[in-house]
Amino acid sequence: MKTADLILVNGRITTLDPRRPEAREVVVVDGRIAGVDDASAFHRGPGTRVVDLGGRRVIPGLNDSHLHVIRGGLNYNMELRWEGVPSLSLALRMLREQAARTPAPQWVRVVGGWSEFQFAERRMPTLDEINAAAPDTPVFILHLYGRALLNGAALRACGYTKQTPDPPGGEIARDRAGNPTGLLIARPNATILYATLAKGPKLPPEYQVNSTRHFMRELNRLGVTSVCDAGGGFQNYPEDYEIIRQLHERGEMTLRIAYNLFTQKAGAELEDFARWSRAVRPGEGDDLLRCNGAGEMLVFSAADFEDFLEPRPDLAGTLEAELERVVRFLAENRWPFRLHATYDESIQRFLGVFEKVDHDVPLGGLHWFFDHCETISDRSMERVKALGGGIAVQHRMAFQGEYFVARYGAKAAERTPPIRRMLEMGIPVGAGTDATRVASYNPFVSLYWMTTGRTLGGLSLYPAASRLTREEALRLYTQGSSWMSRDEGARGAIAAGQLADLAVLSDDYFRVPDEEIQSLESVLTILGGKPVYAAGEFKPLDPGDLPVMPDWSPVHHHPGAWRRSPAEEGIVDRAHRQAPTHRCSTELPRWLSGLRGLLDGGCECFAF
Repeated sequence: MKTADLILVNGRITTLDPRRPEAREVVVVDGRIAGVDDASAFHRGPGTRVVDLGGRRVIPGLNDSHLHVIRGGLNYNMELRWEGVPSLSLALRMLREQAARTPAPQWVRVVGGWSEFQFAERRMPTLDEINAAAPDTPVFILHLYGRALLNGAALRACGYTKQTPDPPGGEIARDRAGNPTGLLIARPNATILYATLAKGPKLPPEYQVNSTRHFMRELNRLGVTSVCDAGGGFQNYPEDYEIIRQLHERGEMTLRIAYNLFTQKAGAELEDFARWSRAVRPGEGDDLLRCNGAGEMLVFSAADFEDFLEPRPDLAGTLEAELERVVRFLAENRWPFRLHATYDESIQRFLGVFEKVDHDVPLGGLHWFFDHCETISDRSMERVKALGGGIAVQHRMAFQGEYFVARYGAKAAERTPPIRRMLEMGIPVGAGTDATRVASYNPFVSLYWMTTGRTLGGLSLYPAASRLTREEALRLYTQGSSWMSRDEGARGAIAAGQLADLAVLSDDYFRVPDEEIQSLESVLTILGGKPVYAAGEFKPLDPGDLPVMPDWSPVHHHPGAWRRSPAEEGIVDRAHRQAPTHRCSTELPRWLSGLRGLLDGGCECFAF
């Protein structure tokens, strides 16, 4: 009789194992699930921990198949989060307070995870409001892939003046005298936004360690136990992987991370991958940290950034030749790869390259996949399936669905992306967020979007037949994502032999009203049979709170998603009472009318 390390009892356990879909007990031995509903078959020794779940819902640990966790971790403690903040007035107050406590030369950064449509006021902050909130401390606010708002202090810190030329692919908005206003426009890609953000001070290495641990803990709070890291711009290997390597070496990982390598040099992409292939191989590492392959950027000419405030970009004529060189190298060396792909027009061209390579070097078994695919066609999906590929989807439309509808129409938005059709065709599909620079890292916002079809602003995008059931969405966020990291059968279900990764939820995912899905979190997250986060009645199991470094970090005051405090009740209520007086904010048709005006520069309430 085996001795159990951990026994969970009295739970409502969703196993996602068809042999036993629901259970009440789980037994863990040596980091793996050893038994389900058979605790009496295991010996209870002096080291066995028995946890009464009190009837709470338990799910497999969530697996985000597209999250920039390594880069995000280096910066997490510097960023002010507007996730879930219900009013612009409150967001500006948070900005003002953080500016007052942030020492020179540091910046206040609001980097992704929010939409103006979540605010009661239904609008963006103006540049005047940002400058009033922070007259002296540099402020950088990123809005989706399309815009960044800088106050005067940030313009000075970046050295942006009347004489500064527009960089390739970006625009510095100017007043009539030619002076920068503080608005940066990504046209046609986000290089200007990310290059400007990179001008800000970094945290020293010891603070980056602390910051990364806090970001992992924040994801643990939301039930996330595994992540496919999609690389990122200004994230070179191995330099920018040193912090996560140290944490792994020290046994301080609380997430499983399979990382992809993202090319850094336009025109020298093949050289990047050739150099990396001599240093590391896909699969190298262990269950906590290992190389997953190449991407999501393979060549810069294939970057079709989705900015629905702007027309779809026309990709360069050099795309096919440049992409073929890289994909052929990866296929010959058996490197799995992923590729950012928003528009079907781009996807058709990418697939032409893949099919050409596949004729000579079969892609079958590589577990290659596209990311995003908001407008992929049925014909393109057939071609993906024929090549043995998959698709990783994210909830980017929850943050910018209004912009898509305003530009392309509600009918076109009904399949952005067509997840139901992907599943009907038998394509492997994984779920995720694409956090942190656009969407929120909160998996429950993504689960809400997949099951309700609604944006953060309440706009219904998808017909009922296209939406997923709650179980289907959860399966994509667990078993589906395991395909992207080639872990099928090792994680994603609460079944004997699988890794003991699971989350005990604050409320019942399968029973709460739709709007409450977004507010769910974990009260007990277990990785490899060990608690990595615990709250409420399970707090004694928590491994311990971390100090926050530096002292001025926004995480001290606003950790994680926003929660209303008694002091903030009046602010939120006043914003809701006042919102209908704003000409762009009341009924849904008026939002869309206001957005169409925005696209033509016609709405004075927006900063751009």
